[in-house]
Amino acid sequence: MTSPAESLGLSSAALPLLAAVVQDRLGLVYESQRYDVLADRLAPLVLERGFESFLDYYYLLKYDAEAGEEWGRVIDALSVPETYFWREIDQLRAVVNHIVPALVARGAPVRVWSVPCATGEEPLTLAMLLEEAGWFARAPIEIHASEGSPAALARARAGLYRERSLRTLPLALRDRYFAPEGDRWRVSPALQARVTSWSVANLLCEGDVAPHARVPVILCRNVFIYFSSSAIERVVDSFARAMPPRAYLCVGASESLLKIRSPFVLEEIGGAFVYVKGEDA
Repeated sequence: MTSPAESLGLSSAALPLLAAVVQDRLGLVYESQRYDVLADRLAPLVLERGFESFLDYYYLLKYDAEAGEEWGRVIDALSVPETYFWREIDQLRAVVNHIVPALVARGAPVRVWSVPCATGEEPLTLAMLLEEAGWFARAPIEIHASEGSPAALARARAGLYRERSLRTLPLALRDRYFAPEGDRWRVSPALQARVTSWSVANLLCEGDVAPHARVPVILCRNVFIYFSSSAIERVVDSFARAMPPRAYLCVGASESLLKIRSPFVLEEIGGAFVYVKGEDA
């Protein structure tokens, strides 16, 4: 079967240019052995534009001042929104059972930024944990969620999930916070309302990051595995500049900041590993 990219009859010469502009704008790395993946995912967008080559699309993304909306379509095409409720739960439990009490004890605002939030499972899992622990009744708490893909964010706002997304969620919590709707599950409006805001944000855009990152806790999990080292360092540096002293950065279990320069130090908190920005950072 002919792939969408092959149907264009294009030379691969333009793909390194596309890969470079995607990495520069979004941080996503496509090495030469994955150019076919990049081509197949972007080919439908090239066709919809009426272009005859990937090079035409590269020029649009690279030089057209009106390409902002098109980049949202690129993120939708390239995003990998594979997530689920209760993912890497030990780290979120550490936030709720140890970091939140520490923030409340020193009078710091309890504000969390989940980015990228994909289709909403992570911020809603955190909201469930906080609800179960009674924190919403004891302290003002804000959970902000951002995602680069407008399509994924629309699904997060809709709050409707397939069974697969709930596969590791304890049944008691599923029944408490979700209602069946056809072959899917609808999150309860009360839990959905615990997420203070949903917004589109590109981690490589300082203007998107700075307003959101002025929080003591950032959940930025399972995205750096797709980034180059330079992109990771750029993002972490933008976090560090905005976050207050004694702030906490949670990354995925398979991710590490040990190979980049940053003011964050890895600490074990409540049985989970979290990066901490010290008071003097």
